[in-house]
Amino acid sequence: MSTTTEQSPEFEGTPEAGGREAGGRGARLIHNEATTEIPVHLLFRDEPEPVSVPLGPAVVSRRRDGGAPIRAQPRKGDGEQPRVTRRTPAPVRPRPVVEVDPDLVERPAGVLPGVAGVLAGAAGAAGCVLASWWAGVLPPLAADVLGLPARTGAGLGGPQWAALAGAGALALFGFGGLARGRTGRAWVLDLFGRYRGTVRRTGLMWVNPLVLRRRIDVRLRHWRSDPMPAVDANGIALRVVVLVVWRVRDTARAALGVEDHQRYLRECVEAALARVLAQLPADVALNSPRAAESATLRNTEAVGDSLTRIVAADAAAAGLQVFSAQPLRVEYAPEVAAVMLRRRIAALDAQHRDKVLTSVVDSVEDTVTRLTVRGLVELDDYERKALVKDLTVAFYTGHGDR
Repeated sequence: MSTTTEQSPEFEGTPEAGGREAGGRGARLIHNEATTEIPVHLLFRDEPEPVSVPLGPAVVSRRRDGGAPIRAQPRKGDGEQPRVTRRTPAPVRPRPVVEVDPDLVERPAGVLPGVAGVLAGAAGAAGCVLASWWAGVLPPLAADVLGLPARTGAGLGGPQWAALAGAGALALFGFGGLARGRTGRAWVLDLFGRYRGTVRRTGLMWVNPLVLRRRIDVRLRHWRSDPMPAVDANGIALRVVVLVVWRVRDTARAALGVEDHQRYLRECVEAALARVLAQLPADVALNSPRAAESATLRNTEAVGDSLTRIVAADAAAAGLQVFSAQPLRVEYAPEVAAVMLRRRIAALDAQHRDKVLTSVVDSVEDTVTRLTVRGLVELDDYERKALVKDLTVAFYTGHGDR
């Protein structure tokens, strides 16, 4: 038995060439055909029956974190190919909450009216004068002014020194503890390293002169940041200016809980800004400037809401109350802005060239069509090509001079 094998497949182009010849054998559709002997037993070869492959049992185990079950890999001796299992990602762990000393909470400090301090200081000063007159060391001029009789004492002895010391201490404590409270300002009192309370009163008052006073501004404040470097989800470098409106809510935590609450707030804003920008949709590439602006630069409202929420949660541990954290200006870094500017200029130039070319082609087509339709000229193919070429150069040069 024989069959035909093709060596160079060259087909005829028309169906008429495929008609049968007069001799009874059809015309050749494939040139250079040849015959080859094929053994007969190869034509009637039986197909092998499918062989079943035993599958090894799969062990199913569950994850400890409550995820999807994991199928065990088959053993090497089971005779089957290793299968790739897809593991579900573990749930994102929440951020640890900042632990705050429960005893470090603002509470009012004990102070006295300023009149008490003035009276105590005046009494101490009067006691010093009387002790000096008693010891006979008071100058005669001062005695005449105060209306005290002349006295010649025995000098400064033990009782006189004790009287002078007590009166002097009373005067120092009375006048030294006087303080003036202002609206929007508070004092955090610290005695030997222990928090003693906060003073938010205004006017003249008396505070223990032995305590350490730390003045804190509790007014509503705003902070305008410098351009802070940041990177969005696409890896594009940005410069962001943020306006934060805040105030001190708990003076004890703001003064004693952190080293510098203003620096702590700035660092919280920077960290929150990086987190918020990283969570934006990352479906915009750098080679699409308009889409990048739409996804990042124009999404300031959503960025502001997320930024306010995160900064308020982080700053609450330091006794700060954040009302708003809004980005005022979001712009690309200088190196990225230069690249995007060049690409935008190139895109505008290509768009302009496309418009000019379309206008030139339409003008040439309209001119040639009018000349030929109206019968003004009769052009063959060569003349038509030459006319189109000349008109294209002329029209394009005219557009370029504008």
